[in-house]
Formats: sequence, structure tokens, C-alpha cells
Amino acid sequence: MSPSRYLRWGAPDPPPPKHPFRDTLLVYGAFALIVVLVAWATGGDVKKAAVVAVVFFLLATAWNTHRIYQRKRAERTQAEEKQS
Repeated sequence: MSPSRYLRWGAPDPPPPKHPFRDTLLVYGAFALIVVLVAWATGGDVKKAAVVAVVFFLLATAWNTHRIYQRKRAERTQAEEKQS
């Protein structure tokens, strides 16, 4: 059997997003908006929900941005090791 013919289990890795920072902002912004809308729809305190939503948005965005930079740094390090 040739080396190029072997079984591969699982789905292939999806390609990285073209705009990871923009995507992060849009997704977490939508989640924050949902928090405020749920508070409004259920008669909750919208001001408190808005504060929670803003804190959630900032923390989640910061964490995801940190992870994106870590991933890029690791990829760069691996590429440099392959060149050496």
C-alpha cells in the first residue's frame, strides 16, 4: 500500500476564519444584545442587564483576542522551527 493511501478518521480541520477579530466582535456583541433583550422581555432590570452584557462582551472579546494571538504565535514558532 502506498504511503498516500491510508484511512483518515474524523472531519478535516476547518480553514481559519478570514476575519477572526471582526467575527469575535459580532458574535459576542450578539450575545450581549440577547442578554439585554431577555432582561427587557422578562421585565427584568435592563440597566443591570446592560452592565452585565458590557462586562461579558469585554471579557469574552479580550479572552478570545488573547487566544487568537497565542495561536498565531504558536503557528509562527512552528514555521520557524521547520525552517531551521
